[in-house]
Amino acid sequence: MPQTDHNSIAHVLTEALPYITRFSGKTFVIKYGGNAMIDKKLQQSFAKDIVLMKHVGMNPIVVHGGGPQINHLLDKIGKKSEFIQGMRVTDSETMDIAQMVLGGLINKDIVSLINQQGGKAVGLTGKDADLIYAKQLKVTLDSPEVQQPEIIDIGHVGKVDSIDATVLDVLIHHGNFIPVIAPIGVGQDGQSYNINADLVAGKLAEILEAEKLMLLTNTSGVLDKSGHVLTGIDANQVKELIADGTIAGGMLPKIQCALEAVQTGVGSAHIIDGRVQHAVLLEIFTDIGVGTLIKGRTKY
Repeated sequence: MPQTDHNSIAHVLTEALPYITRFSGKTFVIKYGGNAMIDKKLQQSFAKDIVLMKHVGMNPIVVHGGGPQINHLLDKIGKKSEFIQGMRVTDSETMDIAQMVLGGLINKDIVSLINQQGGKAVGLTGKDADLIYAKQLKVTLDSPEVQQPEIIDIGHVGKVDSIDATVLDVLIHHGNFIPVIAPIGVGQDGQSYNINADLVAGKLAEILEAEKLMLLTNTSGVLDKSGHVLTGIDANQVKELIADGTIAGGMLPKIQCALEAVQTGVGSAHIIDGRVQHAVLLEIFTDIGVGTLIKGRTKY
């Protein structure tokens, strides 16, 4: 092996060392979705990243989505999906399918993937051990034709009401496990609710006082108006970027989730490019990273 290759490897390892030292024992909540969930090579690299984090003393918690997979199964059984303001109208039959896909197929595939790489993953939904209590989320439609906004019931779509992280504490600190969580909550009435995975990850990071919230996406991060990735920005800068229209469209829900996390005590939030192999490790252990870092109260 040429000497330059040895030097490159040594540089990577020494660059990672202070981050390993700093983050040992810290909790990281990682929302897993997008291309990283469907591309075989990206699946493998993600699983390896999570296992390595655990082996060097960090506490990763994975929250996953599954909208495209739910769509696929609904199409197969001939059930048409209806969306209002980007949210799926979820009747009882659709909720049953969502639970099967999220809590069964996808969750167990991710658990198996991590375990194959040497980890000890355990799959959960928010219904296990009363982890996530949910409230029904209703859509409000404003129309210039009516004086009062119209409130629409979209069924079993929820928002996080409360989180009891006792089971996660047991798994992480007493069993050395890696929790993998499907975003399904339960209401006080026993009804099941499908919740946006970004929102679940953000709330978990807040409750657990996580060091980092990491959201994997199919973009390179938050871009400025010239198309360059922005990073190392704080909450005030984010608000300015939203106000001037730099952050808009589909990025808004993710950035608002990240913003709320850092404003409620999470060390930092990261919107990273899940299309890059080993994106999680590159963002945590290198100076450059592969996405947008939003700073919390702790300075990096």
